[in-house]
Amino acid sequence: MTMTPTRRTLLAAALATPALARSALAQGAWPTRPIRWIVPFGAGGAADTAARSIAATMQDLLGQNIVIENRTGGNAVIAANALLQAPRDGYTFLIDAANQLTNPALMRDLPFDYATAFIPVTQISAFPQVIAVKTDFPAQDIAGFVAQAKARPNTITIGTPPAAGMAHLALASFEKRAGIKLVHAAYRGGADAARDIMAGSVDSVLITTSSIRPPVVSGKARVLAVTSLERPPSLPDVPTLAQSGFPGFDLNDWNGLFAAEGTPRIAIDRIAAAAATAAKAPAVRARMDPAGAIMIGNSPAAFGEWLAGQRSQVLDLIREANITLG
Repeated sequence: MTMTPTRRTLLAAALATPALARSALAQGAWPTRPIRWIVPFGAGGAADTAARSIAATMQDLLGQNIVIENRTGGNAVIAANALLQAPRDGYTFLIDAANQLTNPALMRDLPFDYATAFIPVTQISAFPQVIAVKTDFPAQDIAGFVAQAKARPNTITIGTPPAAGMAHLALASFEKRAGIKLVHAAYRGGADAARDIMAGSVDSVLITTSSIRPPVVSGKARVLAVTSLERPPSLPDVPTLAQSGFPGFDLNDWNGLFAAEGTPRIAIDRIAAAAATAAKAPAVRARMDPAGAIMIGNSPAAFGEWLAGQRSQVLDLIREANITLG
């Protein structure tokens, strides 16, 4: 069949498009269209709010919109798999959290290997957690709480959201180091645990600084300590566990940005650089500081190194405490 000049031109253009795209990317033309962030958490939650807050500033720096797509379910596996099934062209990223560390130890038959399938891009934020008690609980500080737990073993109730989440892991570490055993209640979310301590249904909770605000403001709960290494801006007068007899204690909720293996390096480096700038932006801090979040925006190398240290600690806690999803 004889090919007309028009058809030859169209075919040549079609064949050249991928090569031209790769060439443009190599020469620094990224981004040239909107970027998609897949979020495995519901809209309005702490991680989603932090992602949207920093994305609004980052898209101004990058010159392209960042589109947030919430894909919940499957303990964040559905969203992670969606990233891996997308083209690896630097335009799709994943917001994820402790699932990156816990799922390999908690779930069987995963469709991918977390250790090799994802590239750490930047840690977006950390959410310090607190140990808080209902107002009439007979302890004014962590030392008093531990004393009560030792005097009444297996009777003091404590709620965390969810099962096998970072709060549950922080609780397991605290119990181990304090030599106590509490009655654990797993909640679907921090708001549910906060509701029950307000009602007096549980003695204590281990939830994020943002989740504890309503019970504290209403006078239904008192914060004894925070789980971060440093005091967060939202609770400057509350001591850390590290300052309360547990040196080095540092287990927080967090979220970060991940790319699929094979994503162009220019996209990873540029979006990490934008996150580093945006994390310090006054508009972002004004929104997230009161919520108790610590905005980070570190480099891919720093985020990867931090994850490696967290991974070994988390896996040890899951095995030692026999933590499961159910």
